[in-house]
Amino acid sequence: MAERSTAAVDVADNSGDEPLTAKAEQPTADGVAQTRERDTAADDDTADTEKPMSRGASSPPELHSGHKLARRYRLEECVTRLDGFSSWRAVDEKLRRAVGVHLLPADHPRARSVLAAARSSALLGDPRFVQVLDAVEENDLVYVVHEWLPDATELTAVLAAGPLEAHDAYQLVSQISQAMAAAHREGLAHLRLTPSAVLRTSSGQYRIRGLAVNAALRGISSDTPQRTDTEAIGALLYASLTQRWPYEDDAYGLSGLPKDIGLIAPDQVRAGVHRGLSELAMRALVNDGATASRQEPPCTTPDELVKAIGEMPRIRPPEPAFTAPPEYQRTTYQQGSYGRPAAHPGLTQTVITPPPPLQSRTGRALKWAVSALLIAALGLGSWQLADALMERDNSGDATETQTTKGDDKDRPKPKKPISIQGGQEYVLKGSPQDPGDTGNTYDKDPTSLWRTKTFNDGPGLAPYKPGVGIVYDLGSNQDVSAASIALRYGGPHTTISLYAVDSLSPTTPIESMKKIGTTTTSGTTAKIEAKKPVKSQYVLLWMTAVPESGPDGYYTAGYKQAITDVKLKG
Repeated sequence: MAERSTAAVDVADNSGDEPLTAKAEQPTADGVAQTRERDTAADDDTADTEKPMSRGASSPPELHSGHKLARRYRLEECVTRLDGFSSWRAVDEKLRRAVGVHLLPADHPRARSVLAAARSSALLGDPRFVQVLDAVEENDLVYVVHEWLPDATELTAVLAAGPLEAHDAYQLVSQISQAMAAAHREGLAHLRLTPSAVLRTSSGQYRIRGLAVNAALRGISSDTPQRTDTEAIGALLYASLTQRWPYEDDAYGLSGLPKDIGLIAPDQVRAGVHRGLSELAMRALVNDGATASRQEPPCTTPDELVKAIGEMPRIRPPEPAFTAPPEYQRTTYQQGSYGRPAAHPGLTQTVITPPPPLQSRTGRALKWAVSALLIAALGLGSWQLADALMERDNSGDATETQTTKGDDKDRPKPKKPISIQGGQEYVLKGSPQDPGDTGNTYDKDPTSLWRTKTFNDGPGLAPYKPGVGIVYDLGSNQDVSAASIALRYGGPHTTISLYAVDSLSPTTPIESMKKIGTTTTSGTTAKIEAKKPVKSQYVLLWMTAVPESGPDGYYTAGYKQAITDVKLKG
């Protein structure tokens, strides 16, 4: 079993080497296979084979997980190593959030252009693009820090599940075209607008990453940048409608078009494609004239594409489908039918008319008599109830006094809270989990926490780790008899034990420690009750099993747990 971190959103995707109409300044295109820091990240189906690095390019900086930049950005996972630069998922320890980082040596031939592109992109400030947060040259390194969107999904992953519905494809091309039109008005081009550069957030919005920076990292330029980005948008729309890449070569997990038939309209590739969107994709893709049936002129800039989208009839989202409730089925257990033999088909069944209600003089007299008896019974019952309540009030004070005195003798003394003076993570095997945040478990702030790493296998941590935990200093010897531990993740099977130990760094084996108590819970609170109090200054909280939970921030789905608050009583 191995620890793992969040599967990275690939900030420097290598699939589909050749840009649509762009040309590279260097004699080679990108294509070095991704080198993952951890072998638990999913392999890309379109991983490229290694190619030689461009002449004059420096080797990637020799960095590792845990390295800090500017005493702030802690590198977590290497996403890509390619042509002298590397891309990482990192943590901004100052703001406690995930970020992405591109790194390359300061003497790299493209270092200046990468810095310039990053700073220009940062000035745009358009929320439709993944924002550049920092661009720095420091200690012979150039690094670019950008946003990390853990809740967003690459378009490559979205299309792997199937083509988009007409309304979703319409939203995609509308949002991407408008964003790129705004960027080109500020003199910025993307030049590498591929499915891996487009992210869909959980709210359904599309965001573009790598504006100007991805092309600068690879030395890509174009004599016609607006045409290049427009054709790229057309390819994205084509792929969204057909789940096919509009060229002969396979790319980004999509199959290319059949050989030797040329570029055909999306509605000829797949049945049911929206006619207007099909023609729009062809107008954006074709350079030398449109091939759509209506012979509309081609779109050569993002602004022209935005105008063409505006002239289309608006595509509305599909109406939600409501399932009609099942028709009520009568059973044979209805009044008057139970036990009655079923009528033979074709025979007329005689309907028995029920007797009329009591309408005679005798019937009316009987109803009045019953009503009078009910009224008398209610009055008698009310009088008896009031009499009983008065007697109870007269004798209640003496009885309550006697009962209270008797209960005070038998009632156990309430447990007193024990103040925690300090804490230190206890590492019995392997690397620590979150050593800097142990104080978050007793700071009385329910929003702060100490968490474990994410594990591939579980719920038991053994044999990879015998357990994880924290040793607490109580300041002096205390009688510890109970603990309440607030957890972040629910679900089976969180197992926690308390031990009395001799110091903040105990050397005694776990099996030789004095156990205070243990518990297993599937909720978000673990309570431990000792059979009798144990006196100790130091208490070890030891966790040996954790539940499985989904992604949380930059922590991926897997087996993990976090502690938000620990309260000890004695």
